[in-house]
Amino acid sequence: MNSSVRHFFPHAVAAVFCIFFLALAIEPVSRDVWIAEVIPVVLIFVSLVATFRWFRFSNIAYALMAFWLFWHTIGGHYTFAHVPFEWLSQISSDGRNHFDRIGHFSIGFYAFAMAEWLLRNRCCSLKLAMVFSIFFVMSIAAGYEIIEWWYAVAKGGDAGLEFLGSQGDIWDAQKDMLADTLGAIFSLLIYHITRPDLHQNR
Repeated sequence: MNSSVRHFFPHAVAAVFCIFFLALAIEPVSRDVWIAEVIPVVLIFVSLVATFRWFRFSNIAYALMAFWLFWHTIGGHYTFAHVPFEWLSQISSDGRNHFDRIGHFSIGFYAFAMAEWLLRNRCCSLKLAMVFSIFFVMSIAAGYEIIEWWYAVAKGGDAGLEFLGSQGDIWDAQKDMLADTLGAIFSLLIYHITRPDLHQNR
């Protein structure tokens, strides 16, 4: 990857995402669910754009974070339980749509960015950054499950159930948090291999 491509990679990803987001904002399956689902997407995207001039993550970090932004935007448009990716329902014998499980796994990718931020700012050692980044994702995962519960109770009806997305699984919240954690471990393995804090041009 030449230097110009590396330099403008975040800009290109941001531009593509904006177009993608606007396209999927048109006639979602449930407008109420869409609004609730895109709030974290918008907050994270705006935060990354607003802080770009002060801290530029590695391209690997932006690619990993962008995966969740795109994936969650698709889920918001269709509602996670009804995304028309039939092959995801064939992963297990229960016929469950696992689109949201992959979404939770990709939330764990933000552990990569957290570790990079900690190490490039020399806040701690590599081992402590890894541990803190996993706990960071686990706390976000737990917090999001609480928000889902509050919204489902407050909103009620079909919108509440669709946002909750449990699809009849009584252990859905626990499995979601496990997926978040596994995603964090996966992304930190990538971090350990690539070490963007030592090679900031990646």
